[in-house]
Amino acid sequence: MILVLPVDIQKGLDEYAYWGGERSNPAFEANVARLLAAARQMGHEIIHIRHDSTNPKSPLRPGQPGNEFKAQAAPMEGEPVIAKSVNSAFIGTDLEQCLHDLAADHLVIFGLTAEHCVSTTTRMAGNLGFRVSLVGDATAAFPTVTPDGEAIDAETHHRVHLAALHREFATVITTDEAVSLLSAGD
Repeated sequence: MILVLPVDIQKGLDEYAYWGGERSNPAFEANVARLLAAARQMGHEIIHIRHDSTNPKSPLRPGQPGNEFKAQAAPMEGEPVIAKSVNSAFIGTDLEQCLHDLAADHLVIFGLTAEHCVSTTTRMAGNLGFRVSLVGDATAAFPTVTPDGEAIDAETHHRVHLAALHREFATVITTDEAVSLLSAGD
């Protein structure tokens, strides 16, 4: 069974100055909205992942506006939310048990950010034996700096993380391919 797993699509990730600059993928929100609409229309289970940061300076900490889901990714009534405080949605949560209880064996993962929580959750899902379709154009990344001081722009950072995950932990697909997959079922 296919299950849809949006990761950390929260308002605090719009605070670009905190994250080091503007993120990649300006079409991110529109692609997320399309994916969730298709999943709901086809009756797929959706489990939303929310990052509850323990860092007192983070815009993602509970009680702050940035902890809230972005409008395009707000859970509908009855859609469960699993809160986490580390990069992986599997650590310190009951996500794995929920997936087994629902007989989910194929996960469609997307969200923020490609280099952190999406990557870590995707890697663990693959290692736990789930088939993973990672929706590359429904993820995004921020710019970064290498240990030796070289700047890496957000788009390059995004592409490199998708490349590292593809074929090893997941199959990276587009939003169009994910909508087709959700329409066809498993």
